[in-house]
Amino acid sequence: MGDDGNVDERYQPEKIDVAKDAGVTFTFLDGHVAHFDLMRMRLGCPCATCRNLRERGEDSWPRPGSPTPLRIESAALHGAWGLTITWNDGHDTGIFPFESLRRWDEDRGG
Repeated sequence: MGDDGNVDERYQPEKIDVAKDAGVTFTFLDGHVAHFDLMRMRLGCPCATCRNLRERGEDSWPRPGSPTPLRIESAALHGAWGLTITWNDGHDTGIFPFESLRRWDEDRGG
């Protein structure tokens, strides 16, 4: 939210395109487009389990028995501020906040 209580357009997607075999593309209200491939999204999952694995130096994907190739089974809005993804390995606890995704893309020079 902006200082005036209004939603900051920089962090609000106008359009979200989910390509289950390729990745997710966000088009924000201010026109900024951010694309995240499947591997980047799965390895960057913000849930506590995945963060703990990364902190221990382990990969969050693939895990033993993970199906390949990686695929999105479904994606849904989480309120007005994020996206949840269910992956083909059954993982579905990560909520990707739009503001974090935008900053993540900008940090890589997107």
